[in-house]
Amino acid sequence: MEKITKQNYEALGSWGILTSLDLHGCNGETIRSAEKIREFTVALCELIGVTRFGEPTVVHFGEREEIAGYSLVQLIETSLVSGHFANATNTVYLDIFSCSYYDADTAVEFSKKFFEAQDATVHTLLRK
Repeated sequence: MEKITKQNYEALGSWGILTSLDLHGCNGETIRSAEKIREFTVALCELIGVTRFGEPTVVHFGEREEIAGYSLVQLIETSLVSGHFANATNTVYLDIFSCSYYDADTAVEFSKKFFEAQDATVHTLLRK
């Protein structure tokens, strides 16, 4: 998919932008740290220019080891950032949705670097 620019976002009459990232081979210590996940969330929101509504909610749960890990919810004034951090596979599943434009490539590169991902699967789409 070609890069979504602010110009084509506006020209298409988009209502929002969603970026879904699957980050594989992440740093295990980082994804198992509630404090690091909070730090990431605050920095990401600042980087992409969205206003956080309250503090990030970061909770560790999962009845079975294969799904256990932290989950994240951060409300933003224009929607939300959510994610799950899978302990068993060192994988991060992250969704960034905002009804105001942000640069998805910037969000992706920052996320990959922060969690030291070995590779990533990314889907970005416009909501109408």
